[in-house]
Amino acid sequence: MSVIPVIKIGDILEMKKPHPCGEKSFKVLRVGSDIKLCCVGCGRTLTLERVKVEKMIKKIISCEVDDGQ
Repeated sequence: MSVIPVIKIGDILEMKKPHPCGEKSFKVLRVGSDIKLCCVGCGRTLTLERVKVEKMIKKIISCEVDDGQ
């Protein structure tokens, strides 16, 4: 049984294959049944199905949110 990754807005995802610009890191902009990503290298945005993104992820670099408490 595989573990489903928890993807949050602001996380940086390192993918298995690079974007055409050569960068492998993408920032998460929106999460739902589709996930909107922004390439860290060139700034291009793309929207992909959640299932496809989950298969493409190599590593999740979680963003730590400081809520001031």
